[in-house]
Amino acid sequence: MTQQRTWFITGVNSGFGRLMTEQLLARGDRVAGTVRKLETMADLKQQYGDRLWLAQLDMTQTQQIQKVVGAAFDELGKIDAIVSNAGYGLFGAAEELSDEQVVHQLATNLLGPIMLVRAALPHLRAQGGGRIIGLSTFGGQATLPGGSLYHASKWGLEGFLESIGQELAAFQIGVTIIEPGSARTNFRHGGAQLGQPLDAYQGTPAAMVHAMLKDTSRLPLGDPTKMSSIIIDSVEQTPAPRRIVLGSDSWGIIRKALTERLAAVEAQQELAASTDIVPGA
Repeated sequence: MTQQRTWFITGVNSGFGRLMTEQLLARGDRVAGTVRKLETMADLKQQYGDRLWLAQLDMTQTQQIQKVVGAAFDELGKIDAIVSNAGYGLFGAAEELSDEQVVHQLATNLLGPIMLVRAALPHLRAQGGGRIIGLSTFGGQATLPGGSLYHASKWGLEGFLESIGQELAAFQIGVTIIEPGSARTNFRHGGAQLGQPLDAYQGTPAAMVHAMLKDTSRLPLGDPTKMSSIIIDSVEQTPAPRRIVLGSDSWGIIRKALTERLAAVEAQQELAASTDIVPGA
């Protein structure tokens, strides 16, 4: 029988956050969930009562993050897993995006998760360990035109999580990065924003993202329910997997990007060595 756990998950009102919360509560776990609007969780709160602890949280408000995380640990005691899920996608050519959009994207997708993890770390160390799970995307290892700021936020998040994974192993804190492909969530409708199109980019690769996000006839391949189950089950693995790729599209895109990157590095071996200082030369 699976051990009962307590989870802290940001953005539980929709997408993977909602699905994970539903699955966890159904199997008997406790969830501390954050949302921007508490009323969006009224149905689950009524059904599960005290097993669903809720707090209002804007991931761009760093002081608020500290308070909410502290309150969750104070009221619930041990929390086994911290899941950084809240986020959204900002798309369009870089110069089509406003300064406000750029700042908000990085504050939500990168700085917010960093502050979340930093707020949780003293508690996780004090209790003797735990798990940190960060929701990224294939866009954390590969790029497409029209996604520069979204990719910047996810590449930054993956770099942060990979580094702290090495820092925290000594404290029995495992860190896992989740890299889903397309999934049948509300991402394209509620989880994505667009810049203001510029005529100069019409017909260029960067313009394709506008058409893609507006095309409702293209159904994503990924089953978000299956993906959510795998994310939940990942806490049973020891040691914690560093990355989990979900979806055949994600696997293919990441594999292509890494293969091309490795080939480029291999081709520069002689050039790289030519810049070394040769002793005695």
